[in-house]
Amino acid sequence: MSVTPPTLTASSAGAAHSPSDATRAVVQEFLAARLAGDTARLTALFADEVDWLLAENPVVPWIRPRSTAAECASQSAELMEHTVPEDARASVDAFLVDGVDAVLTGHLSGTVRATGRSFEGPFALRLTVEDGRITRHHLYENSLSIAEAVSDRTR
Repeated sequence: MSVTPPTLTASSAGAAHSPSDATRAVVQEFLAARLAGDTARLTALFADEVDWLLAENPVVPWIRPRSTAAECASQSAELMEHTVPEDARASVDAFLVDGVDAVLTGHLSGTVRATGRSFEGPFALRLTVEDGRITRHHLYENSLSIAEAVSDRTR
């Protein structure tokens, strides 16, 4: 998966001095672990129970409800099982942090392995970090494009 990461700043690269700095550091660590496919590190970054929101899509195997750290971390591995890793792209246009909350917006695309069809669209991801762990993960994406790419029906 190719990701264009947000730019590190001097305040985010050093020790966290404020809730915003701490949130930014955890989110950057989350992005790095996600990019590396490091499920163990992702599991450690998620809280034991997570407020996970990703509109359930019964035709897309990796888009489903989750609530535990292990379930949340496994989403990345499940996505890679069902898509072509070399075709996966994500770019971050904005990375906003306010206290314990972070919002990332950008664009993602990929190809479904079983059908060879591609999907793409904008996304927004809201994360909340408390006590160094992600307690909220709300992802808004173009689920119609993904469902169409998974479908074996001709468009």
